[in-house]
Amino acid sequence: MEKIKMTTPLVEMDGDEMTRILWQMIKEELLLPFIDLKTEYYDLGLEHRNETDDQVTVESAEATKKYGVAVKCATITPNAARMTEYHLKEMWKSPNGTIRAILDGTVFRAPIKVKGIDPCVKNWEKPITIARHAYGDIYKNVEIKVPGEGKAELVYTAKDGTVVRETIHEFQGAGILQGVHNTDASIRSFAKACFNYALDTKQSLWFGAKDTISKKYDHNFKDIFQEVYDTEYKEKFEAAGIEYFYSLIDDIVARVMKAKGGFIWACKNYDGDVMSDMVSSAFGSLAMMTSVLVSPTGVYEYEAAHGTVQRHYYKHLKGEETSTNSVATIFAWTGALRKRGELDGIRELAEFADKLEKATLDTIESGRMTKDLALITSLENVTVLNSGDFIKEIRRTLEMGVS
Repeated sequence: MEKIKMTTPLVEMDGDEMTRILWQMIKEELLLPFIDLKTEYYDLGLEHRNETDDQVTVESAEATKKYGVAVKCATITPNAARMTEYHLKEMWKSPNGTIRAILDGTVFRAPIKVKGIDPCVKNWEKPITIARHAYGDIYKNVEIKVPGEGKAELVYTAKDGTVVRETIHEFQGAGILQGVHNTDASIRSFAKACFNYALDTKQSLWFGAKDTISKKYDHNFKDIFQEVYDTEYKEKFEAAGIEYFYSLIDDIVARVMKAKGGFIWACKNYDGDVMSDMVSSAFGSLAMMTSVLVSPTGVYEYEAAHGTVQRHYYKHLKGEETSTNSVATIFAWTGALRKRGELDGIRELAEFADKLEKATLDTIESGRMTKDLALITSLENVTVLNSGDFIKEIRRTLEMGVS
């Protein structure tokens, strides 16, 4: 069979540890035999980030803005132990955070549904996509440990010298303080990314915050979302037959638990952090969760929602067998290839992405899977495969479908 031709490259961001090993296996077994793969390659492995003073991360993000589509392997965000292990010059920031900031993007995470891996919430028939605002709030907080009695104030000094001052609390003893912020520009970008992605995927959008308690902070999120919807998206949503729905976050949570799924749930930063793990766990596994970063201008960066699978990597280095789930990483590639095909008008590329996803799910549904899925599946008489054999089984299934 003739390889599928590409006209515009994908930005390829390589990563760390076990996912880096899987990355190469996926390319060799599932992509290169079928596609004349064109990528602009960036090594975001921690060692290379350290060598380049993390400039490679910035360059990969700028390339993504240029080409419009990227696919990223999981990467290490260093801590103190990693500083020693990798002899780092400094504790480099999260590559995902750097890329998000440059692209001004919103992260959309959705579970991969497959027969035999049943959601804990029985009425969830379709995936629920979490849209997480990836800027500000407690992730850019400033904290003070209050030593004793005193007054805490919130103070804003305008450029012209005008001062606005509010008393936070009159402390009678020791305590703690936390200051958080967000910006109208970031919230507006978040809203536009959510509305655009809803239109792109033809799914309704739900958004919740606590505006009854936080009458300025959370209410600002609510107001900006409504303004953007009313002025730019209302008619488009109505034409597409989807809806935008706002309610209090506690009401949204209650509705989500009773819903059938098939919608996008937009969350503020912390809510999205927590709820994406809840949704992925309730659907079965974080290894079965896609993640795509979408900018307000329509730039897409696809990756797996999980980390680098450090424990399996150390086993791999010792020559021990691993059974690492590669599904989310495969779906990162298929998401990027499909989007590239759509943007470039290459129908065969988008169709190949569909076929590879189907082959992956068909392999699992036939009872051939990695150990993590075998432990939670409702299928009987399953075969547990190691990391490489699982990918090779997917290739066999794929070849039967494309021959």
